[in-house]
Amino acid sequence: MYVVTKKLLYIFFIFYSLNLQGIFAEGLRFFGNGYPIDKRTSYNVFSEHPVTFSDNYEISFDLSLYLTSDIGNIVRIKDSDNRIFNLFYDGHEKDHLFLLNEEGRSNLISVALDKSVYPPREWVSIHIGFDLKRNIITLTVADQIYQSDNISLPDKFAPTIVFGRSDHIIDVPPFAIKDLSVGNNRKFRFLLDEYQGNIVHDIRGKKMGSVANPDWLINDSYHWKLESQFSSSTVSGTNYHDGRKELYYFNRDSILIFNLRTRSSETIIFSEPCPVDLRLGTNFIDQENDRLYCYEVYHDSTYQGPTVASLDLHTFKWRIESYDRLPTQLHHHASWFDASSRQYMIFGGFGNMRFSDQFYRYSLDAQEWNSFPIDNQGGITPRYFTSLGHHEESHRLYLFGGTGNLSGDQLLGREYFYDLYRLNLQTNVLKKVWEIPWNQENAVPVRGMVINDKSFFYTLCYPEHFTESFLKLYRFSLQDGDYTILGDSIPIYSDKINTNANLYYDEDLNTLYAVVHEFEDDIKSDLHIYSLAFPPITEKELANHPPTGKKSDTWIIYLIIVAILTGTGIVLYRSGRGKRKDVQIFDISNTFNKLNHKNKVQPKANSIYLFGEFTVCNRDSRNITYMFSKKLKETFCLLLQYSQEKEGITSQHLSRLLWPEKPLQEVKNIRNVTLNRLRKILEELDGIELLYEKGMFTIMLKSPIYCDYTRCMEILSSNQWEAEYKELIEIVIRGKFLENEDKPFYDSLKEKTEKRIEPLIIRAMEESYDKEQWQTTIDLAQAAFHIDPMNETALNCMIKAMQKLGMHEGAKIKYLSFLIEYKKIMGKEYPNPKKL
Repeated sequence: MYVVTKKLLYIFFIFYSLNLQGIFAEGLRFFGNGYPIDKRTSYNVFSEHPVTFSDNYEISFDLSLYLTSDIGNIVRIKDSDNRIFNLFYDGHEKDHLFLLNEEGRSNLISVALDKSVYPPREWVSIHIGFDLKRNIITLTVADQIYQSDNISLPDKFAPTIVFGRSDHIIDVPPFAIKDLSVGNNRKFRFLLDEYQGNIVHDIRGKKMGSVANPDWLINDSYHWKLESQFSSSTVSGTNYHDGRKELYYFNRDSILIFNLRTRSSETIIFSEPCPVDLRLGTNFIDQENDRLYCYEVYHDSTYQGPTVASLDLHTFKWRIESYDRLPTQLHHHASWFDASSRQYMIFGGFGNMRFSDQFYRYSLDAQEWNSFPIDNQGGITPRYFTSLGHHEESHRLYLFGGTGNLSGDQLLGREYFYDLYRLNLQTNVLKKVWEIPWNQENAVPVRGMVINDKSFFYTLCYPEHFTESFLKLYRFSLQDGDYTILGDSIPIYSDKINTNANLYYDEDLNTLYAVVHEFEDDIKSDLHIYSLAFPPITEKELANHPPTGKKSDTWIIYLIIVAILTGTGIVLYRSGRGKRKDVQIFDISNTFNKLNHKNKVQPKANSIYLFGEFTVCNRDSRNITYMFSKKLKETFCLLLQYSQEKEGITSQHLSRLLWPEKPLQEVKNIRNVTLNRLRKILEELDGIELLYEKGMFTIMLKSPIYCDYTRCMEILSSNQWEAEYKELIEIVIRGKFLENEDKPFYDSLKEKTEKRIEPLIIRAMEESYDKEQWQTTIDLAQAAFHIDPMNETALNCMIKAMQKLGMHEGAKIKYLSFLIEYKKIMGKEYPNPKKL
């Protein structure tokens, strides 16, 4: 019995490790050359627990390149004699070029991959093998295997393995890695499944490595990421071409193409305008023939122009398709294009004070609309805002939700539906699958529904009856309607009936895309594109994802199996070894000779941070910074500044600062929309309010809201600020004030703030040095450099402190960087050189 149990445990462990891990979008993304040097990612695999290998060992990982025209270091492997091997990427030519080098000596192996076969964001497997007995190094990229022999290798190897930025190697292409393993018969596996912090654990939960400036991929499965945003001054439409990975945003005069794989965009001006007079911008794509069809189901009798036209997505020439139209307008109808029959189907909609329950289809070949007769056995009622999706295996359509009423007459009011219908496209029979109770705020789904298996469908829902609303992703069971809310929320301004949103899923990119198309009036619009890694997760799943205090999953499985096999009912428990401390690596020298750790202060609940990266956390500790567009951030900072320094700011002054290029009479609507959005976001926090009194806009703060800027000013204004000295230091070392914000109207606020805190930083830095608090000295010196990059006092203190910590190489690099920066700014050599 014992032998069988042991074997079963072993088999189950292998199965569990290989198959159940990596369900989520786990991995580590590296900030590369597009970021300042000290913001680029660096990951030291064995910094916390050095290991030594004999005979042989292998480094294996999956690699995804985000920009295939860049260059830089992927990984460096250093032995105890400072002999270094590195894997370098060069994307300048038509192929991906991977170079395995013995650093400073020679290139050992070169591997070229066709970029058309391996486009950006594809995962490629990498293996680097060291045969210490036979003096052979092997590099495998995808399926290509190459060897370099006659390499003198030591009998034992204690590798320092660093991905990304490493020592003086600062060129880093933007990339991501996952499923990292290092070893031979003794293998260390890293799922890279943390969602925060700077310490990396192996699959058993043991602290092994550390990372500076991490971007954990698991967050991409919960937090919607704003990919890009665009605007149009005329009526526009939008759609997604899955085959070409292109999202189209078009009006009558031009089309903007945004490639979701490369994140690049281009605008093409039509030689002739779109022949259809666009009112709603409704459209669909025939992907097989690369044609975009725009249509208006209804125009009044005075309009004699075409109602359907198609755009060749190669030549960008329009072709008139039809003058046919339907008898009524159908706002927010559901739709689906059947490529096999070349017919486009729509259902429902609202127009002329009526809700519709009709199916219509447009034939690309006949170039006309026709009623599509169905056997409505399910009793679907007139409605609009219905979500529709196609299940490819069964060739059935599913329709979910919406709002309307039994009669179809808008004057009788409307109700919200939370039901699912299935249309059999062979028999044309429509049946009701389920209807569920709804105990939340009434909401409608978006037009797009994603069905990627037999069990669930995904759609976005939102309360469209609010001006400032939020889209949330729902996963519904196709069988019984059981649902789960996934990911965080997406803001949507839903005042105008033209405003719409859609959901797409790209299987190749393994990503959900939400496209929010907001109309400011009946003509102008803004487009926001968001992404979420698939499969999406809940807030609870993110919080429980191996961040702190995790126990080994395999141990838990072991306990379960033992309990089942023995049938003893004994509950075994293995207590954790204490919660992990989140740490942040400070490495000003770009080197891992010695790592200096300090406790990372996590943002508080109900807080706003202006020092360092602009960050906002709501009352539930959820990071809602993503809700602040650049314009909303600028608006908030201006209101806060004028609320602190004066009694507020007038609408005219605010408009001149934020939209200087627009006449004041044109700004009013934009300003009001922006302020309403900001007011709605601030409702996520307690103790903060946007007010308009006596002709002035102000931001009012009171407990329990925390804002590091106002707290800093409060402490500095106190006559007993020495008592809160420590708190003040914690604020300023978080980072540069209003980091990455470069609008001219920030200048006065930055100057005033920095002028007040600089003497304090210098004093605190000198005191920390006298007390031999070397790491604090370095941190404060860096804070001083944020204000004055030529501060010689900060330079001297930093270099001395680094030398005290044994960071001699780092001190030299910092000093050389200072000399270069000095010449760049001052236009001459530094007058007081020193030897280190």
